[in-house]
Amino acid sequence: MNENNDSNYKGVAVVTGASAGLGRAIVREFAKQGYDVGLLARGLDGLEGAKKEVAALGRKSVYVQVDVADADAVEEAAAKIEEELGEIDVWVNNAMNSVFSPVKKMKANEYKRVTEVTYLGQVYGALSALKRMLPRDRGSIVFVGSALAYRGIPLQSAYCASKHAIQGFYDSLRTELMHDKSNVKITMVQLPAMNTTQFGFVKTRLPNKPRPMGTIYQPEVAAEVIAYAAEHERREYRVGYSTLEAIIGNKIAPWYADFVLANNAIEGQQTEEPEDPNRDHNLWDPIPGDHGAHGSFDDQATYSSPQVWLSLHRDSILKGALALGGVVLGGLLAQKWVNEEDDE
Repeated sequence: MNENNDSNYKGVAVVTGASAGLGRAIVREFAKQGYDVGLLARGLDGLEGAKKEVAALGRKSVYVQVDVADADAVEEAAAKIEEELGEIDVWVNNAMNSVFSPVKKMKANEYKRVTEVTYLGQVYGALSALKRMLPRDRGSIVFVGSALAYRGIPLQSAYCASKHAIQGFYDSLRTELMHDKSNVKITMVQLPAMNTTQFGFVKTRLPNKPRPMGTIYQPEVAAEVIAYAAEHERREYRVGYSTLEAIIGNKIAPWYADFVLANNAIEGQQTEEPEDPNRDHNLWDPIPGDHGAHGSFDDQATYSSPQVWLSLHRDSILKGALALGGVVLGGLLAQKWVNEEDDE
């Protein structure tokens, strides 16, 4: 058990993909919540920026420049974090990569790379976390998923397939932990379209610049849910109404989703601004610089989600509803008793 005299201290959280985008927002959220943070990513400039932000929030951090596609490197990073910060309490599998391209233009090595980062990176992170958490019989692992774990869309076949794979791995691991009656908790957070740096980072073959499709949320919305999920185990969290709509809609009428996506999703994932076919991308190597959490869609993104608020407060809402129901029922019973007394 980690020991710390700081009354605000909650433990040690590890975040993969911590240098930019959603990962950067997750790091900030855990530091605000009272966690010291282990930072894993490839981009050195972003890692140093994240470390400064954690310090500004009054917490400690250790960063390790690592490619999550390398299982041995992930294990070495976990060991270093525990050596310098203490026992890992939370592990957030967030790192991802993608390629925007029609399947007919994809290359075999691109599928391999996206799978190794986006799917196997989460598996390797889980293995390193479990190696430490299972003997202690405590800890929390958060898998960062997507609505696309349930519903594949055009132009993102490698990413969608990797998110589908994470879902299958998560289901298997969850049932094994339940069978073993383990106190290690896991949850999966399914995400909507977000205003993160990935749309300017990922490799693309699209004629115009890629963009998030549908309602766009700021990464802080998802980061809040992920930090909450680490402490409040639930089988699954769905961020935003659009995620809920995609998952449930695909279960009810996948044929209709096929039709809508075939007609709308190619253009819907592109801006009207032409893309530079020679711009840098991060499929193989990080893009230098400290890029922060937000992408280029601040003017279109929202910080609020009524669905998220209701999800995070559902227990309080349920208790309030039950209490109100009890008051109403009590009032009805009392009135009935008064009426019966009058009848006598």
